[in-house]
Amino acid sequence: MSGFGGFALLLLAAGAVAPGQVAAPVADVPEGEARSNGELRDPDFRVSTRQFGLERRVEMYQWRAGEAGYRRVWNQAPIDSAGFAPGHENPPAVPILSERWWAADPTLDGAPLDVSVLKSLGQWRRFRPGFSRLPANLAAAFQPEGDGLGTAENPLDPQIGDLRVSWHELALPPLAGQVAMRNGAWHPTPEAVRPVQSATEDEPVETAAREPVRALWPWLLAVLLPVLAAVAWRRRGKRSR
Repeated sequence: MSGFGGFALLLLAAGAVAPGQVAAPVADVPEGEARSNGELRDPDFRVSTRQFGLERRVEMYQWRAGEAGYRRVWNQAPIDSAGFAPGHENPPAVPILSERWWAADPTLDGAPLDVSVLKSLGQWRRFRPGFSRLPANLAAAFQPEGDGLGTAENPLDPQIGDLRVSWHELALPPLAGQVAMRNGAWHPTPEAVRPVQSATEDEPVETAAREPVRALWPWLLAVLLPVLAAVAWRRRGKRSR
C-alpha cells in the first residue's frame, strides 16, 4: 500500500470527511441560540441594534374630535382635521414615518432562520439608544425625551405638531419546540404561529435600509424645515414675553 493510500485510510478511520461526502444535516430540533449576524440601523437618526429587528415609532401631537369635544393626543397616523372647529387644525402629514427593519441573514445552528420566525415569535422591547451620531439638522430640532427624542420645548407641555420618536428592538425567545426545519431553513411550527407582539398601536411601514443622505435631505427641505421654523418662531415668542 502506498504512503498516500495508508494516510487516506487513517483519515477515514478517524472519521474525517472523504471527498464528495456530504456533511451531516442540521438536526430537526434546534440546539443552539439564534444569531442575527449583523447590525440593523435607522439611517435617518443613526440608531442601531444587533437584535433581530429595529422599530422606529414616530408620534405627532394632534387634535382628535370625540363626543366630549376636542382633546389633544399623541398619534402615529395623521388625523384629518377637515371639518374641525376653528383653532383645531392638525398638520396635513407626519413628517417622519414609523418604520421597521428586519435582520437580513439570521441563523440558528448554522442554518437560515426564515423571516416568518421573527414576525411570529419575536417580542418588541423598548430600548434607549445612544444619540452621539445624530445628524446636526435633527439635533437642532430634537432633544432627549424619556427613552427617545422629541421636538417639544417643554415635554410636559407639547404643542400641536410636536413630534416624539422612540425605538424598539426585536428579541427572540428560546426556539426549541417553536421551529422546525423545512426546505433547508427554520420555520415556525403551526402551533407556535401567532401575531408578532407589537410595540406600537399602529402598524409601521416596513422598509429596507437606505442611505441617510438620499432618503432624508429631500424630506428635510420639503417638510421638516417649515416645522423647524415654526418651533423656532414659537420659542422666540416665548422668550420675548
